[in-house]
Amino acid sequence: MSIGIIFPGQGSQSIGMLSTLADTYTIVRDTYAEASELLGIDTWQIAQQGPKENLNNTVNTQPILLTAEVAIWRIWQERNGIKPVLMAGHSLGEYSALVCAEAISFTDAVTLVADRAKFMQQAVPQGQGAMAAILGLDEIQVQKICNEILNNKGIVEAVNINAPGQIVIAGHTSAVTEAGKLAKTAGAKRVLPLPISVPSHCALMKPAAEQLTTRLTQIQIQPPKIPIVHNATVQTTQDPEQIRKLLAMQLYNPVRWIDTIQKFSANKVTNLLEFGPGKVLTGLNKRIDPNIKVWPLYDPETLDQALKEIPDVT
Repeated sequence: MSIGIIFPGQGSQSIGMLSTLADTYTIVRDTYAEASELLGIDTWQIAQQGPKENLNNTVNTQPILLTAEVAIWRIWQERNGIKPVLMAGHSLGEYSALVCAEAISFTDAVTLVADRAKFMQQAVPQGQGAMAAILGLDEIQVQKICNEILNNKGIVEAVNINAPGQIVIAGHTSAVTEAGKLAKTAGAKRVLPLPISVPSHCALMKPAAEQLTTRLTQIQIQPPKIPIVHNATVQTTQDPEQIRKLLAMQLYNPVRWIDTIQKFSANKVTNLLEFGPGKVLTGLNKRIDPNIKVWPLYDPETLDQALKEIPDVT
């Protein structure tokens, strides 16, 4: 019986996240205090009180979400939860996986993702880029729509292949809006704008990737103690230099989440734990592979349930 751990990315944040966990486990507030000291902002206050526009600003979202996910991992360790055989993170969540696998220190990761967010926002000023989830169309249909728009309204690409019938697009705001209209005409059930202030994983992020490449040379990266499935290749690696390249590539390449979950299945993972504020990935994964049991961990009740019911927890 093997478990894997997955970490969500931007869009899973919410005002008040992890508040009940913090009431039970002091390590949550302690972890946020570490991040706050490093960044010079009150990360816990933003997470708990917002306002929403402040929390959803990518410069705040990225370090705050990373901190939440690392805090849950620390609780899992404190409670002697079973060690996973494989990890993966959706976009920003890949950095949480690297911290929890001891490839990057939490201290380095907090400041790194804060800089990553700044590079991304500088590449596309707020309001000029957007992301939206298209429900009810497949990847080929969405890609065809993006190709129709590409030279007219600007750049728009299929960037998150999340689950059957859920494809996220990103690019210039006008192009994303136009693609959404065409998607509805093509039969999409819904088109949902995402609470993200930058168009991640599309060609507009290449300038940010160049800056991130330089920034990554300034931190230590160790071989992960737990294998991590990387977004850019859907493969694992123990090579720190390759990890640096993959993190830069991730910014302008799609997140192939369906393939990622299939990688877990191929490695005999039977239970997946989602460490994050909610159950965004849990919903996706049920549609990708219903044979893998998924457990979201975001409050004391979900944590206790997983510890009690997952086999071989020590």
